[in-house]
Amino acid sequence: MAVTGADQPRAGAVQQVLADNYLDFSTGWAQQYLPDLMEKEAEVFGKRTISGFLSQVGAEEAMAADQVVWSEQGRLHLSYKGTIGTNTVSTIQLDTDIDGKDVGTTHGVRVGDTVIVASAALTKKCYVSQINSDTGGGQNTGATDFITAIPYGDEHLDNVGFGTDDPVTVLVYGSEYSKGTEGRAGANKPSFTRFTNKPIILKDKYEVSGSDASQIGWVEVSGEEGQNGYLWYLKASGDTKSRFSDYCEMSMVESEKAGDDSIVLGGATGTNQLQGTEGLFSALEARGNTSTGISGVNAATDLAEFDALLAEFDKQGAIEENMMFINRATALAMDDMLASMNSYGAGGTSYGVFDNDEDMALNLGFSGFRRGSYDFYKSDWKYLNDLATRGGINARNVAGAIRGVVVPAGVSSVYDENLGKNLKRPFLHVRYRASQTDDRRMKTWTTGSVGAATSALDAMQLHFLTERCLITQGANNFMLLK
Repeated sequence: MAVTGADQPRAGAVQQVLADNYLDFSTGWAQQYLPDLMEKEAEVFGKRTISGFLSQVGAEEAMAADQVVWSEQGRLHLSYKGTIGTNTVSTIQLDTDIDGKDVGTTHGVRVGDTVIVASAALTKKCYVSQINSDTGGGQNTGATDFITAIPYGDEHLDNVGFGTDDPVTVLVYGSEYSKGTEGRAGANKPSFTRFTNKPIILKDKYEVSGSDASQIGWVEVSGEEGQNGYLWYLKASGDTKSRFSDYCEMSMVESEKAGDDSIVLGGATGTNQLQGTEGLFSALEARGNTSTGISGVNAATDLAEFDALLAEFDKQGAIEENMMFINRATALAMDDMLASMNSYGAGGTSYGVFDNDEDMALNLGFSGFRRGSYDFYKSDWKYLNDLATRGGINARNVAGAIRGVVVPAGVSSVYDENLGKNLKRPFLHVRYRASQTDDRRMKTWTTGSVGAATSALDAMQLHFLTERCLITQGANNFMLLK
């Protein structure tokens, strides 16, 4: 039987640094020195979460139903777009209301109304003598979308310069009746627009095995949720929660409803029952205002384009105070636009203006300003700048990039059809499913055998769930910058 002896100490040992004196953590046992380990994980992307937009401009409210239904007021005054039917007999065909919605037979013009009729070339005051008639013209005689508007200054519309098929705008500004006549024929009823939205269910999950949950790492980790230590699963679970919180906000901003033919919906049969939900961008594309202005061409052009935004707000009777959430390029363009208003700026920066003392750091940014009768508060929106979120999408599709939103501050009065009364709510608010049994605003639970054992699975599973939708009320008061 052969016997192998243990290794003997190296003969002639001396006090000298050699390859076999030290342990090696990379290639066996040949490295002379231990590495200088930097334990703290480097945070190279700053704050990585993008949530916070909705918390600044909106609110959250519980709901028990499967959908939200609300109504928004129509305009108070009667104004329509149409075309001259037959100018020789002063008929006008009313096509849409002033916002472009088809009116057909539902217009509110009545006999006895006094109206202003305006084309591209002239404006005249007229008296409405007849409704539902195109007498003598042969154009859809008796149609309910025709009115007869006799100009006060002459016999017929052709005598004052209107031509057949001229596009016109008609505004009712009053009425006139002779002595001893009967009262009004018919009455106008208030109009409103009904909107609906449905919540979507969002889910996520984090899982770690029981063995990995007890493993100590070399790197000290930290995250946005406040987790820290040498257990990597703390970092991973915290990141999953932060990412899910961002998903909750991004879904409310980006989501859209599935079309009737969408495979997501299941085509014509709708078998998938995945209907989507209307997010902020989708609502503003459909019901709000959009602008390509303030693109940084030059300060004078940007100011003129900004004034065009104000003119659009005037048309909508918009709110006086507004919040602007914009990307970096638009923020800088607005700073340059506002700085150009400084009469001393052409020859250099003037001390004392905007508190720019010579002994302090120069402040070239603006957080708020007033133009006309409107106040604006400007803020960078990280979601539009971060390369890993909308910033990357905007960089790829520059022509279709979304550069920011203008959101009205304050609350709106809206009729809630579920509650049957008027309520005041922020223009933007999130509805989430909740009842006495289950609150689905931000639901989390843990399963598995790690920690509190709930199953035989040798792992910890952390589940996240929410069911919510965004309500965009008064979208006509918003502006989407593209």
